[in-house]
Amino acid sequence: MPTYGNGRHEHGQNFLIHPEIRDGIVDLVAATDGPIVEIGPGRGALTFKLQDLGRSLTVVEIDTRHARSLRARTVPSTTVVESDFLRWPLPNHPHVIVGNLPFHQTTAMLRRILHAPHWTHAVLLVQWEVARRRAAVGGATMMTAQWWPWMEFTLEGRVPAAAFRPRPTVDGGLLVVSRRREAWLPAADRRRYQRFVHTVFTGKRRYLDALLPRGVLPRDLSAAQWVALYRQSVGLSPASRGRRP
Repeated sequence: MPTYGNGRHEHGQNFLIHPEIRDGIVDLVAATDGPIVEIGPGRGALTFKLQDLGRSLTVVEIDTRHARSLRARTVPSTTVVESDFLRWPLPNHPHVIVGNLPFHQTTAMLRRILHAPHWTHAVLLVQWEVARRRAAVGGATMMTAQWWPWMEFTLEGRVPAAAFRPRPTVDGGLLVVSRRREAWLPAADRRRYQRFVHTVFTGKRRYLDALLPRGVLPRDLSAAQWVALYRQSVGLSPASRGRRP
């Protein structure tokens, strides 16, 4: 059977047991449209409420026992897939992703999601610090800056460790990633732009001084400022390519 890695206790997942938080996650999904893909449903805390939305639902569960139990308890219109989400091919049509991600696999799963082309929104329960950093609270990370022209990252709330079983050592956070209706840069620029962001974040001070205002660090830049800086670096006028932020 495929595995997420070396995590124990149900593949490293901490199950959500707080009904109000569960309902809040479902409400965030309800505000979107289209088929739903749930990552790691476990015992079905979110699954059975998601079914009430009346939309196509596919749940991807790595654990054989949980997959078997879900098949026996879900409605016929819910598809239960026993697979490792990191290897499972996502749908090739618009869909919404939701999941309580195993904390030890958050980064790998988030990268997998960001590189997938067809989803419109991702409602994710992750570690609090990861949610804060991805939403650029206190400053942008390189990963966030690299995807900002195409994605929006929103922090929707903090989830106390007591809301999980087994109880983790850190709180969780609700992170919503939404694909921009109109990208701020063309898809063809993605690799070049992401290399540019990497260079700025890892560059020497002398190089940064030539690009950034005095005293400004890469983490201080907004999404619009990153796009403007990139356009300036490659000699593009603000309106010459993509949508103007």
